Amino acid sequence: MKKVLLILLVVFAATAMAMAQAGDVLGAHNGYGRGCVMCHAPHSGSLGNGKASTSDPQNGMYALWGQDLTPLFGKTYSFSGDGKATYTVTLPAAGSITSAHDANTIILFCLSCHDGVTAVVGMMKGQTVETLPIVGGTAPTLLAKAAPSGGTAYSNDHPVGGFAVVSCGGQYNWDCTGGNTTAISMNGTASSQFLVNYPGSFWNSGSTPGLNQKLATFGTTVTAVTCTTCHDQHSMTVFANAKGNFSTMFFVKGQYTPTAGGNAVAQFCRNCHGGESNEMHGVMNIPTI
Repeated sequence: MKKVLLILLVVFAATAMAMAQAGDVLGAHNGYGRGCVMCHAPHSGSLGNGKASTSDPQNGMYALWGQDLTPLFGKTYSFSGDGKATYTVTLPAAGSITSAHDANTIILFCLSCHDGVTAVVGMMKGQTVETLPIVGGTAPTLLAKAAPSGGTAYSNDHPVGGFAVVSCGGQYNWDCTGGNTTAISMNGTASSQFLVNYPGSFWNSGSTPGLNQKLATFGTTVTAVTCTTCHDQHSMTVFANAKGNFSTMFFVKGQYTPTAGGNAVAQFCRNCHGGESNEMHGVMNIPTI
């Protein structure tokens, strides 16, 4: 009897460990078990998520958004660049939202949880649940907690918005076609080979991977960067595209597997920064590892 109980305990322990290791793809966005309602309140918007009152005239109307947006409406932020106010973003004003899929609204939604200056929220721990590979420690989840000397709150963060345009040609870009107001096609000699060497690229999507791809639309600009250009907020550990499913971390929208001697992290950055790629340097046979 004791032997049977011991075996059962071992089985239960192994099952629990397997479940813990598998994890839900929502990862940290499962909100300590709160699940989807951490962001999307099925009833009454932010009021349904515990906010005492709000002056937001569109409270919860789009994507059933359950976070309070009022501290961020109409705010202008300057992101990383050349030291000038080049990469500025002005968030939508109160009552002006027309779509949950608008690229500027996406930034507003993301900052309603991740802004560390204006809209700090109580449930956030301020650091990732995943540790940084190789170097250890954690990454911040509340952005702009400390501005650099001589800078503003977001001048040490990657730019997003209508001025953060991904282009083709030039010293830092791919030999693709398109950019700015035109969808990008990764159809150059180097960029096409990149999609072979990096099947986990976010360009490998749609019915024709690598061709006529849009990133984010700001007005007439269709190849600028928004938060969801680089992150899939609904999947922390797996990225799926037309080529298959790939391991990832930190909700990164591509194969992102940092290992000693590996190049997957660099490959992800090269999605946009093609000038720093192997292929644009004439090295065509380096796979993603």
